[in-house]
Amino acid sequence: MIYRKLGATGMKAGVIGLGAEHLDRKPYAQVEEVVRTALEHDVNIIDCFMPGAEVRGNIGRALGKDRGKVLIQGHICSVDLNRQYDISRDPATCEKYFESLLADLGTDYIDIGMLFFVDTQEDFRDVFLTEIIDYARRLKKQGKIRAIGASSHNPETARRIVETGQVDVLMFSINPAFDMTPADVNVLNAIDGLFSTESFNGADPSRAELYRLCAGKNVAITVMKAFGSGKLLSAEHTPFAYPMTSAQCIHYALTRPAVASVLAGCKNRAEVLEAVNYLNATEKERDYSEVINTLKQSFHGQCMYCNHCLPCPAGIDIAAVTKYLDVALLDKDNIPASIVGHYLSLGARASDCEECGSCEKRCPFSVKIIDNMRVAKGLFRA
Repeated sequence: MIYRKLGATGMKAGVIGLGAEHLDRKPYAQVEEVVRTALEHDVNIIDCFMPGAEVRGNIGRALGKDRGKVLIQGHICSVDLNRQYDISRDPATCEKYFESLLADLGTDYIDIGMLFFVDTQEDFRDVFLTEIIDYARRLKKQGKIRAIGASSHNPETARRIVETGQVDVLMFSINPAFDMTPADVNVLNAIDGLFSTESFNGADPSRAELYRLCAGKNVAITVMKAFGSGKLLSAEHTPFAYPMTSAQCIHYALTRPAVASVLAGCKNRAEVLEAVNYLNATEKERDYSEVINTLKQSFHGQCMYCNHCLPCPAGIDIAAVTKYLDVALLDKDNIPASIVGHYLSLGARASDCEECGSCEKRCPFSVKIIDNMRVAKGLFRA
């Protein structure tokens, strides 16, 4: 397993995590198989947003004495009052369900207390301008959660969440089809509509800016919906010329700035093994550029951090340089020290660029890489 820092929390998460939604209403034997297989392959982060006592109890039982080896994302405001997955912003109700989450899992703390489903401006108001955020802060002070997070599918609302400075982790839906869906479109409806390509108009800048903002603020992203609820893996439902593989979907998400872990939804041992096999995949098997470029002009001129431009004669990791550059350009006068440090730690930097043009000939997205290197050299002065 490869582990990445979970923002400023002091915790590290494996790049492959487990999304437990598909374990709901399944027998204990199936839950145990999935959880134990994940643990056998060093998966150390699990998301549990489901409000039902049975599935949470099954997960806790399956973890057993290994609970301390796993980071649990548990959700605040996730309830089942009126339907299977419901939302409450009532403080007393939220507290009741959170305390039951601890009891069901057989633990006295949750690693990341996620404020559940903050998608709309109304959601933002009802969470961050009410007693709900006070309750989350109190849980952290009491040691019942180690970090505060929030889940969202909307880039504009997610940006507001990150800008509050109240969250350490953002759970966000990331895949190439979502990244081409306009910010004002509900991506969950887009899935139901089988990713209608009529709404696609190239990469949506609000999502790219969100990822860079998180990197600059040192807020980690844990990824949901990396496979688009399976639609991107389906020849019938994909918006591209042909389906992606799980390795390509995972790699796309992991190459976005600030992403720490992709939480793969798995319902059996085989699906867990397929997800963790990403770690054994070759660069060619991970390469997503050819697939997502089948929507013409979809990412034209924008770096997708795929490193298809390599090898560089000067040894520059072009994707890494461009990632740090993209974050720096958000506020050129106040570049985060962490981003400067990451850039300066690179073995070869933009100043080493010989402007030979070999990278631009290979780039499938027609990125002006030489221009980017010049800008990076000027900004970072190295």
